[in-house]
Amino acid sequence: MIKKTIIPLFGICMILLTACSKTDNSNCQDKICDESFATVIVKFVNKNGEGVAVEKYSAVNQRTKDTLSTASGSDINSEAGIYRVVSDNYIKKLSETGDEIKVSGTLGTQTKSAIIKVKGGNCACHISKVDGPEQIKFD
Repeated sequence: MIKKTIIPLFGICMILLTACSKTDNSNCQDKICDESFATVIVKFVNKNGEGVAVEKYSAVNQRTKDTLSTASGSDINSEAGIYRVVSDNYIKKLSETGDEIKVSGTLGTQTKSAIIKVKGGNCACHISKVDGPEQIKFD
């Protein structure tokens, strides 16, 4: 009778120990993320600080040379001059240490550009802005 109880118990213990000893090779298995969606934006303004729609807008990752965003008008909301630099859709293509994104826009004959540093990576929950201006001002 003892053999009938010990053998199945021993088998169950072996299965549990084997399951607990398996390791996950990813570095982010314990990461818990929320369902929010992050977007980094920039606003182009005139000399009076008012938002302006620009022509030939682009946001280009300087490391990969990928164009992240282009727009012929304001694409975030109804407020003039606000443009998407990058969003969580691009998270896995951004480096964990941060990539420099060159944003450019043209107003009339004047073209303005700025570098905005954004990080992401395979284990990041969301992109995040590291450095760069909130606004780009035309003269």
